[in-house]
Amino acid sequence: MRARMALGVAGIACELREVLLRDKPTEMLALSQKGTVPVLHLPGGRVIDESLDVMHWALAQHDPFGWLGVPDPQSRVALFDNIFKHHLDRYKYASRYDDADAKAHRSAARDVLAELEPHLKNGWIGRARLGFADIAVLPFVRQYRIADPVWFDEELGLPNVQKWLTAFLDLPLFLSVMEKYDRWQSGSAGKIFAPQISGDSKNMP
Repeated sequence: MRARMALGVAGIACELREVLLRDKPTEMLALSQKGTVPVLHLPGGRVIDESLDVMHWALAQHDPFGWLGVPDPQSRVALFDNIFKHHLDRYKYASRYDDADAKAHRSAARDVLAELEPHLKNGWIGRARLGFADIAVLPFVRQYRIADPVWFDEELGLPNVQKWLTAFLDLPLFLSVMEKYDRWQSGSAGKIFAPQISGDSKNMP
Protein backbone atom coordinates (compact mmCIF):
# COMPACT_ATOMS: atom_id res chain seq x y z
CA MET A 1 0.00 0.00 0.00
CA ARG A 2 2.70 2.52 0.94
CA ALA A 3 4.74 1.57 -2.12
CA ARG A 4 1.72 2.19 -4.36
CA MET A 5 1.07 5.54 -2.71
CA ALA A 6 4.65 6.67 -3.24
CA LEU A 7 4.49 5.63 -6.89
CA GLY A 8 1.27 7.60 -7.22
CA VAL A 9 2.74 10.73 -5.64
CA ALA A 10 5.78 10.43 -7.89
CA GLY A 11 3.55 10.06 -10.95
CA ILE A 12 5.12 6.74 -11.94
CA ALA A 13 2.89 4.32 -13.83
CA CYS A 14 3.59 0.61 -13.61
CA GLU A 15 2.14 -2.73 -14.63
CA LEU A 16 0.51 -4.19 -11.55
CA ARG A 17 0.28 -7.94 -11.04
CA GLU A 18 -1.98 -8.91 -8.16
CA VAL A 19 -0.93 -12.21 -6.56
CA LEU A 20 -1.99 -14.55 -3.78
CA LEU A 21 0.86 -15.09 -1.34
CA ARG A 22 -0.38 -18.58 -0.53
CA ASP A 23 0.10 -19.42 -4.21
CA LYS A 24 3.11 -17.40 -5.30
CA PRO A 25 3.75 -17.37 -9.06
CA THR A 26 7.11 -18.67 -10.23
CA GLU A 27 7.72 -15.38 -12.06
CA MET A 28 7.60 -13.52 -8.75
CA LEU A 29 9.93 -15.96 -6.99
CA ALA A 30 12.36 -15.73 -9.90
CA LEU A 31 12.67 -12.02 -9.22
CA SER A 32 12.76 -12.21 -5.41
CA GLN A 33 13.17 -15.40 -3.40
CA LYS A 34 11.83 -13.58 -0.33
CA GLY A 35 8.33 -14.37 -1.51
CA THR A 36 6.83 -11.17 -0.15
CA VAL A 37 5.27 -8.14 -1.79
CA PRO A 38 5.89 -5.65 -3.20
CA VAL A 39 8.37 -6.63 -5.87
CA LEU A 40 9.22 -3.77 -8.21
CA HIS A 41 10.96 -4.87 -11.41
CA LEU A 42 12.54 -1.91 -13.18
CA PRO A 43 13.11 -1.76 -16.95
CA GLY A 44 16.89 -2.08 -16.53
CA GLY A 45 16.49 -5.31 -14.59
CA ARG A 46 16.94 -3.96 -11.07
CA VAL A 47 14.57 -5.46 -8.48
CA ILE A 48 13.41 -3.62 -5.35
CA ASP A 49 11.58 -5.91 -2.93
CA GLU A 50 11.13 -3.80 0.19
CA SER A 51 8.21 -1.37 0.32
CA LEU A 52 10.22 1.33 2.11
CA ASP A 53 12.92 1.09 -0.56
CA VAL A 54 10.26 1.41 -3.26
CA MET A 55 9.08 4.61 -1.56
CA HIS A 56 12.57 6.08 -1.50
CA TRP A 57 13.24 5.08 -5.11
CA ALA A 58 9.94 6.51 -6.41
CA LEU A 59 10.33 9.83 -4.63
CA ALA A 60 13.95 10.10 -5.74
CA GLN A 61 12.57 10.16 -9.29
CA HIS A 62 10.01 12.87 -8.54
CA ASP A 63 9.13 14.34 -5.13
CA PRO A 64 6.52 17.06 -5.78
CA PHE A 65 5.80 17.72 -2.11
CA GLY A 66 9.40 17.62 -0.87
CA TRP A 67 8.83 14.61 1.37
CA LEU A 68 12.40 13.33 1.22
CA GLY A 69 13.66 16.67 2.49
CA VAL A 70 11.74 16.42 5.77
CA PRO A 71 13.93 14.87 8.48
CA ASP A 72 12.76 12.06 10.74
CA PRO A 73 14.92 12.89 13.79
CA GLN A 74 13.19 10.42 16.10
CA SER A 75 13.50 7.59 13.54
CA ARG A 76 9.77 7.02 13.78
CA VAL A 77 9.60 5.10 10.52
CA ALA A 78 12.24 2.64 11.73
CA LEU A 79 10.39 2.31 15.04
CA PHE A 80 7.19 1.30 13.28
CA ASP A 81 8.94 -0.95 10.75
CA ASN A 82 10.61 -2.86 13.55
CA ILE A 83 9.05 -2.58 17.01
CA PHE A 84 5.45 -1.78 16.08
CA LYS A 85 5.34 -4.26 13.19
CA HIS A 86 6.75 -6.98 15.45
CA HIS A 87 3.92 -6.55 17.94
CA LEU A 88 1.30 -5.99 15.23
CA ASP A 89 2.05 -9.35 13.62
CA ARG A 90 1.81 -11.18 16.94
CA TYR A 91 -1.38 -9.38 17.87
CA LYS A 92 -3.20 -9.79 14.57
CA TYR A 93 -1.83 -13.24 13.71
CA ALA A 94 -1.21 -14.71 17.17
CA SER A 95 -2.01 -18.25 16.00
CA ARG A 96 1.02 -18.17 13.69
CA TYR A 97 3.44 -17.63 16.56
CA ASP A 98 4.17 -20.07 19.36
CA ASP A 99 3.00 -18.81 22.76
CA ALA A 100 2.08 -15.36 21.40
CA ASP A 101 -0.06 -13.39 23.86
CA ALA A 102 -2.24 -11.28 21.57
CA LYS A 103 -3.33 -8.84 24.28
CA ALA A 104 0.22 -8.31 25.49
CA HIS A 105 1.37 -7.51 21.97
CA ARG A 106 -1.65 -5.24 21.44
CA SER A 107 -0.63 -3.36 24.58
CA ALA A 108 3.01 -3.10 23.47
CA ALA A 109 1.94 -1.74 20.08
CA ARG A 110 -0.34 0.75 21.81
CA ASP A 111 2.65 1.98 23.82
CA VAL A 112 4.36 2.91 20.55
CA LEU A 113 1.26 4.82 19.44
CA ALA A 114 1.07 6.54 22.84
CA GLU A 115 4.58 7.91 22.30
CA LEU A 116 3.41 9.36 19.01
CA GLU A 117 0.15 10.85 20.37
CA PRO A 118 1.55 14.29 21.41
CA HIS A 119 3.32 14.69 18.07
CA LEU A 120 0.01 14.49 16.18
CA LYS A 121 -1.58 17.62 17.64
CA ASN A 122 -1.29 19.38 14.27
CA GLY A 123 -2.91 16.50 12.41
CA TRP A 124 0.14 14.70 11.01
CA ILE A 125 3.47 13.59 12.45
CA GLY A 126 5.09 16.75 13.78
CA ARG A 127 3.42 19.10 11.31
CA ALA A 128 0.19 20.23 9.67
CA ARG A 129 0.81 18.54 6.33
CA LEU A 130 0.94 14.93 5.29
CA GLY A 131 4.49 13.65 4.91
CA PHE A 132 6.66 10.64 4.16
CA ALA A 133 6.54 9.32 7.72
CA ASP A 134 2.74 9.38 7.79
CA ILE A 135 2.45 7.38 4.57
CA ALA A 136 5.18 4.98 5.70
CA VAL A 137 3.55 4.03 9.01
CA LEU A 138 -0.20 4.56 8.66
CA PRO A 139 -0.80 1.31 6.73
CA PHE A 140 0.47 -0.51 9.84
CA VAL A 141 -1.87 1.49 12.08
CA ARG A 142 -4.74 0.64 9.75
CA GLN A 143 -3.93 -3.07 10.16
CA TYR A 144 -3.76 -2.60 13.92
CA ARG A 145 -7.29 -1.20 13.93
CA ILE A 146 -8.58 -3.94 11.60
CA ALA A 147 -7.59 -6.57 14.19
CA ASP A 148 -10.30 -5.23 16.53
CA PRO A 149 -12.09 -2.10 15.25
CA VAL A 150 -14.45 -1.82 18.22
CA TRP A 151 -11.59 -1.89 20.74
CA PHE A 152 -9.58 0.62 18.68
CA ASP A 153 -12.48 3.03 18.31
CA GLU A 154 -13.83 2.78 21.85
CA GLU A 155 -10.95 1.80 24.14
CA LEU A 156 -7.66 2.87 22.55
CA GLY A 157 -7.84 6.21 24.35
CA LEU A 158 -5.54 8.07 21.95
CA PRO A 159 -7.72 10.69 20.23
CA ASN A 160 -4.95 12.19 18.11
CA VAL A 161 -4.00 8.76 16.77
CA GLN A 162 -7.63 7.97 16.00
CA LYS A 163 -8.18 11.27 14.15
CA TRP A 164 -4.90 10.74 12.30
CA LEU A 165 -5.97 7.34 11.01
CA THR A 166 -9.45 8.61 10.08
CA ALA A 167 -7.92 11.45 8.06
CA PHE A 168 -5.68 8.96 6.27
CA LEU A 169 -8.55 6.66 5.37
CA ASP A 170 -10.36 9.62 3.76
CA LEU A 171 -7.39 10.73 1.65
CA PRO A 172 -7.84 10.61 -2.14
CA LEU A 173 -4.24 9.32 -2.18
CA PHE A 174 -5.20 6.34 -0.02
CA LEU A 175 -8.45 5.69 -1.87
CA SER A 176 -6.61 5.75 -5.20
CA VAL A 177 -4.57 2.65 -4.29
CA MET A 178 -7.44 0.64 -2.83
CA GLU A 179 -8.97 -0.42 -6.11
CA LYS A 180 -9.49 -4.17 -6.26
CA TYR A 181 -7.68 -6.03 -9.04
CA ASP A 182 -8.24 -9.50 -10.39
CA ARG A 183 -5.56 -12.03 -9.63
CA TRP A 184 -2.81 -12.02 -12.24
CA GLN A 185 -2.44 -15.18 -14.30
CA SER A 186 0.87 -16.35 -15.72
CA GLY A 187 1.25 -15.36 -19.38
CA SER A 188 -1.26 -12.52 -19.19
CA ALA A 189 -0.68 -8.79 -19.00
CA GLY A 190 -1.00 -6.93 -15.74
CA LYS A 191 -3.16 -3.89 -15.09
CA ILE A 192 -1.75 -0.42 -15.62
CA PHE A 193 -1.49 1.35 -12.27
CA ALA A 194 -1.29 5.12 -12.75
CA PRO A 195 -3.20 7.14 -10.12
CA GLN A 196 -3.24 10.88 -10.86
CA ILE A 197 -1.76 12.33 -7.66
CA SER A 198 1.51 14.04 -8.56
CA GLY A 199 1.43 17.82 -8.48
CA ASP A 200 -2.30 18.10 -7.66
CA SER A 201 -2.45 20.05 -4.43
CA LYS A 202 -6.20 19.47 -4.15
CA ASN A 203 -5.53 15.81 -3.51
CA MET A 204 -3.25 16.51 -0.57
CA PRO A 205 -3.89 18.09 2.83
